[in-house]
Amino acid sequence: MSTFQRVRSWLRAHPLAPDAVLAAGVLVCMIVGSFVDPHAEAGAKWGARTPEPLGLALMVLAAAALILRRRSPVPVLAVTVVFALAEFTTGGPRAPLAMSVVVALYTVASATDRPTTWRVGLLTMVVLTGVAMLAGPLPWYAQENLGLFAWTGMAAAAGDAVRSRRAFVNAIRERADRAERTREEEARRRVAEERLRIARDLHDVVAHHIALVNVQAGVAAHVMDKRPDQAKEALAHVREASRSALDELRATVGLLRQSGDPEAPTEPAPGLNRLDELAGTFRNAGLTVEVARADHGTELPAAVDLAAYRVIQEALTNVRKHAGPAAKAEVSVVRVGPDIEITVLDDGTGTRAGRADDGARAESGHGPVEDSGGHGLLGMRERVTALGGTCTAGPRYGGGFRVHAILPVDSRTAAAADTV
Repeated sequence: MSTFQRVRSWLRAHPLAPDAVLAAGVLVCMIVGSFVDPHAEAGAKWGARTPEPLGLALMVLAAAALILRRRSPVPVLAVTVVFALAEFTTGGPRAPLAMSVVVALYTVASATDRPTTWRVGLLTMVVLTGVAMLAGPLPWYAQENLGLFAWTGMAAAAGDAVRSRRAFVNAIRERADRAERTREEEARRRVAEERLRIARDLHDVVAHHIALVNVQAGVAAHVMDKRPDQAKEALAHVREASRSALDELRATVGLLRQSGDPEAPTEPAPGLNRLDELAGTFRNAGLTVEVARADHGTELPAAVDLAAYRVIQEALTNVRKHAGPAAKAEVSVVRVGPDIEITVLDDGTGTRAGRADDGARAESGHGPVEDSGGHGLLGMRERVTALGGTCTAGPRYGGGFRVHAILPVDSRTAAAADTV
């Protein structure tokens, strides 16, 4: 530990020590000043007068009071003013007790607010100067009396300036601390949002491809003995679906890499340009899918394009899992004014009650919205809502299920989507 650090530690452990040193210095200055007569001839000012015992006692008491100036600033000022007034009215040669008053008044101004400084400072100046003029040993027009007024006024002004600067510095530090806390909170919020987005992507990828793998594996097991050619075809679809799942998982997990990692994925996120490929994977799994598009080649923002693709993917996955083996699905993509509307319909009858309950909970944003423990429709709704759109899901009249999403694609939405 350096000498400076040891001194700071000692002063922190003994807070009265600096004030005691200051009080000793003020006492020395007052005693030395009491031997000087400013009105004496040149060369004879020193020793032209000597302080009286009462004056020495008052100086010692006033200096001793300054030791407590930071603990009790206003009482210390009152004590020093009383000692100064007592010295003024004794009629003897004046001792410079005003020095202790100046230090005490400076402490009050630096430790209190501005209104208190104005009131206490003005009262001190008026009382000291008035008593010195009216009851002091010097004529009322003596320069020492005007000096009292000037020194006390400067002490109050200096203390107020120090207090203002200290408050300004503290405000800057507080703003810097608040800004640092805000940056940390914003960073944590962005991390949480990114984790949620990646979790949604992982769910979409896994739910879709694993459902296809499960169906094709079941087909292969069923026809393995009697129709090996069809079993091979089903296993080929299993291999293709698993490879696609691995590729998309690699791309999604690659988002967690460092920006300079050379192995970071460069393949763009899927969008509606891969809708036919997506429908083909479900057709290979035995689901009849019809696709109708009337979006007129609309260029969608990246986030909107991805959300539209994920909505269709999740909806078709739920159809394959819940609607029954003979279900058919219809997918429509339509541009309506500033929005693009995604609709997925099916005529399935499997687990209809559970799907109806899931759709109602997806509407309200509460509870699981797939099969037991699932979060597909809820994640779909959150994804669309984050882009300023709406997503509804529920049973159709006469049977089946309907998923409908509206995504805004105007310029304001495109700007907002790039920041999500």
